[in-house]
Amino acid sequence: MVKILIIEDDYDIASIEKDYIETAGFKADVAFDGETGLKKALEENYDLVLLDIMLPKIDGFTILRELRKEKDIPILMVTAKREDIDKIRGLGMGADDYVEKPFSPSVLLARIKAHLDRYSRLKGNEVKSEINISGIRLNTETRRVYVDGKEVELKNKEYELLLFLMLNLDHVFSREELYENIWGMDKAGDNTTVVVHINRLREKIERDPSNPERIETVWGAGYRFKP
Repeated sequence: MVKILIIEDDYDIASIEKDYIETAGFKADVAFDGETGLKKALEENYDLVLLDIMLPKIDGFTILRELRKEKDIPILMVTAKREDIDKIRGLGMGADDYVEKPFSPSVLLARIKAHLDRYSRLKGNEVKSEINISGIRLNTETRRVYVDGKEVELKNKEYELLLFLMLNLDHVFSREELYENIWGMDKAGDNTTVVVHINRLREKIERDPSNPERIETVWGAGYRFKP
């Protein structure tokens, strides 16, 4: 059974999240502070973590950073803040998506299912074990990426985005299409998510991120990986 960890200090919100998740047939555990949540997330096997930002003892950003050192699972940030800087920070640190409070429980559940399905399909995809294009060598079994012979560390969604673009060489995808294919939601996110991940990828795989040669911006259309 799919297990989801909710790290949320608001009892009412956590109860709503837990009820909807369990109604969908998943198992849900709740931690009401960051210290307990981080310990449970590291010691137990969860398929997804629903993580609030503002938490007692340890904040959500710290938990996200520590989890990404050990876990390769979807992490959805939940926040009452609307500032783009918080979204950008979370996405840049490896969050797969974010949900703003107040949220519709049905929309939250749809996003959870989409990320679980996307992750499952990515894990189960039967593509050749190694892709080598334009100086980038990507191993789909170990999920390791080498740029010009040097290994680079990619966050979960950065890896998925790079793999998708490399498997669809020279095809132009709009921001909406990339969001739908990588995050699994039909145009449900804003452009910030895709732009942040494209920029992070360029910082790691381009010789000159300000003048990208691999992930090209096609103005007015989207992005493509150039052979």
